[in-house]
Amino acid sequence: MATIVNTTEEEPMLAVVRSTAELAWADGGAEVADPEVARLCAEAQQHVLAGRWLDMATLMLASADLLLLAPRLSDKDLECTLTVICNLVTKAGSEDEALEIAKLICAKLTHQPGEKPTLRIKVLFSLYNLLPSLSGKALVYRKALELAAAGKAAADCVVPTFKNIDAFVAYWGIGKPEQRDLFLAVTRILKDQKGMTKEYFKFLNKYLATFDGSADDADAIGAAKEEAAAAIIEFVKSSDLYQCDLLDMPAVAQLEKDEKYQPVYELLKIFLTQRLESYLAFQTANSTLLQGYGLVHEECITKMRLMSLLDLSGHCSGEIPYSAITKALEINDDEVEYWIVKAISSKILDCKVDQLNQLVIVSRHTARVFGMPQWQSLRSKLGVWRGNIANAINTIQANKVTEDGGQGMQGLMIR
Repeated sequence: MATIVNTTEEEPMLAVVRSTAELAWADGGAEVADPEVARLCAEAQQHVLAGRWLDMATLMLASADLLLLAPRLSDKDLECTLTVICNLVTKAGSEDEALEIAKLICAKLTHQPGEKPTLRIKVLFSLYNLLPSLSGKALVYRKALELAAAGKAAADCVVPTFKNIDAFVAYWGIGKPEQRDLFLAVTRILKDQKGMTKEYFKFLNKYLATFDGSADDADAIGAAKEEAAAAIIEFVKSSDLYQCDLLDMPAVAQLEKDEKYQPVYELLKIFLTQRLESYLAFQTANSTLLQGYGLVHEECITKMRLMSLLDLSGHCSGEIPYSAITKALEINDDEVEYWIVKAISSKILDCKVDQLNQLVIVSRHTARVFGMPQWQSLRSKLGVWRGNIANAINTIQANKVTEDGGQGMQGLMIR
């Protein structure tokens, strides 16, 4: 005959309290341990009956460090135990109480982050999904990033989520200061990740873009100098990036008057607004600085030649003479087509080569800077395009009216 045993939802919590208490008093002997374990269990039961979930969380987390460091407790058992503790947020009487419980859990899990960081992050993600509060979710995710900074294995747990950051920010509804902290935390994780250069540069841009130069940012913007310089160096190093808006950012512009980073800012201006000749002069005067930032002179020359070709394309009327290219890129006549092919393969230039007349006929080029003037130019071109389409439609309609009228006259004549 089957036996029916009455159970309650609270039993897993009481079991956790009992097991952690026994672990905490394991070295005290039965005479000391048993009364203490009984006392803690009784206290936990009182909290459950009274619905004091914040007090229950405090009690359960008191010995959490022992659980996290216990060698004989498997990761699976530890994760289950911590998940039971996280489940307290679903029992809280209000979102504020749930948030306070979440803060206690986060504080415990981010203590000694070098111990089992991957498991801690998994538990935090469970807590994230259990929380009803959007501000609580944002807090927990930020704490997961703190743990991810502990090592590569931990970082691998959170890096896949970075593609959804924009959606997270919109969902959480967090303000600019919180976004700034979030993007900065992401950049610090991506900085040491191999093969993530583009993503690192992308989040550096996101972080720097949170400073708009207003009075509200006056105290904080100075802290962004290191990241602003890092963004410049990443742009110069990259063989895939030929366009950026860094010059328009107040966080980057401040470097122009900074004693330490002024040369780095000058380097950015050269790559975005000048040609190879200017870079070579800069390199002669600042070779040690470039080496200090890990920049390879030959690679900089290669990129600067392509940037110079883009500058020529932007200032020509659609046709660039070979002679202008050889002068700007400081190459021989027989090297022109090599650099044209390189620019096309880099997807920064669409053109045809007229070998007979020694001309490069440009149909499209990447603008090194795409700021307000470029947007205004694009708006003007779109306006002309819309006007041309409107004129074409009017012409078609007028011709159709004329054609229909002519057919009507033919019908009258037949009758």
